[in-house]
Amino acid sequence: MENIHYISAEVLSLEQVQEIIDQHKSLSLSEEAKVNIQKCRNYLDKKMESNDNPIYGINTGFGSLCHVKISNENLLKLQENLVKSHACGTGDEVPAAVVKIMLLLKLQSLSYGYSGVQLVTVERLIDFYNNDILPIIYTQGSLGASGDLAPLAHMSLPLLGEGEVNFEGKKVHSSAVLKKFNWQPIVLQSKEGLALLNGTQFMSAYGCYILMKAIKYSYFADIIAAISLEGFDGRVEPFDELIHLVRPHKGQILTARRMKELLDGSQIIAQPKVHVQDPYSFRCIPQVHGASKDTIDYVKKIFKTEINSVTDNPNIFVGEDVIVSGGNFHGQPLALALDFLAIALCELGSISERRTYQLISGLRGLPAFLVENPGLNSGFMIPQYTAASIASQNKQLATPASIDSIVSSNGQEDHVSMGANAATKCFKIMENVERILAIELMNASQAIHFREPLQSSTFIEMFLKSYREEVPLVKEDRILHYDIENSVAFLNSFLVELED
Repeated sequence: MENIHYISAEVLSLEQVQEIIDQHKSLSLSEEAKVNIQKCRNYLDKKMESNDNPIYGINTGFGSLCHVKISNENLLKLQENLVKSHACGTGDEVPAAVVKIMLLLKLQSLSYGYSGVQLVTVERLIDFYNNDILPIIYTQGSLGASGDLAPLAHMSLPLLGEGEVNFEGKKVHSSAVLKKFNWQPIVLQSKEGLALLNGTQFMSAYGCYILMKAIKYSYFADIIAAISLEGFDGRVEPFDELIHLVRPHKGQILTARRMKELLDGSQIIAQPKVHVQDPYSFRCIPQVHGASKDTIDYVKKIFKTEINSVTDNPNIFVGEDVIVSGGNFHGQPLALALDFLAIALCELGSISERRTYQLISGLRGLPAFLVENPGLNSGFMIPQYTAASIASQNKQLATPASIDSIVSSNGQEDHVSMGANAATKCFKIMENVERILAIELMNASQAIHFREPLQSSTFIEMFLKSYREEVPLVKEDRILHYDIENSVAFLNSFLVELED
């Protein structure tokens, strides 16, 4: 069976993006996409032959230089200059996994036939994707309108034989890779540079990557919270369906149901309790985790729309015989969604750190800092410091980027989304939440040990048995940095399928 995804006008879902990435599928254009791309290019070529009026970005300058008419003999140079001049990214390199998604999403957007690119240009981007030739792109430089100009310029440089790429584990100049494959640099035609650079694929790729992780770690947050609840000898009543049906938020109901399922058959949860209530970080798991689930679900819908959209400018409508300049490159929908997602993820980390704090506090028959001989051993004292530090950083990072705007391009671009900053901040928050949850898992798995010989549910016992193979029980002080790293690796090793 061929392992190929055919790019077409069919709706691309986040689940398909994950499948394409996880199964290492190759990309190919559907016949429909080829026809649409070629038809649009042919239309634009004929339009340029018969039309001498200024059309933004095709025979004019860019941004505030839109009033400068460019002569026909300089149209190709105009596009090449655009790509080179806009490659002003700096900062850290964008992770390879995100670059891969950027290429996929740019190809999807170009395939609809509203952008005027050459078929050979699109096919070369597919060659890059299929051969893991990943352009070096930088995290800083995009205002999130006119799309992600600087990052997409760096993505496009290798088409010209310029810039650097990651290939076969090395950073090399793109000209060397073109030579290896016997490819000639692409000669960009009218409009092509703008089609490549205008767009939201930097923000969109980050959003897709974060969402795939967020859905997975939202699931893990429930599992780890259940283990913490068992370690804390918590009560099951707060997960009773009756409570949640009278406040029927979807995520809240789902979380409560999952907690009941995770705890089903547990001897620990079934034993009589001497305490009447649990702290909020345990009792309100459905309400807090559920609200984050609902946010993830909302953001997922925003990104599904975006990755099936045309976000360059101007747009070419062959059937209507019109070229329209607008603002589909503006990243405001993504900026707001990414800021919302950042807050939701931040809260998953915040409540996780509070459960960790409760577990080490020497309450409910647990030894202080979850270790025998406390005093001689510091046990789990300092991992909570680490979690608190990370949770605090997340609060700082969760300040919305989308409320900011800085005028650019001599006032022509007078309101920008800052969606790219929202994306990179949200990415960092997601990485931080991984670590906070990993630290909670360390503490929860240690705490539940002190409930023996009582057993938890079959699922939790199996999960902990698997975890213990990577992170053994702490009997006396050791370097816990390695335990944190191994806990993160353990969680990352699990594949969790997304649900459409």
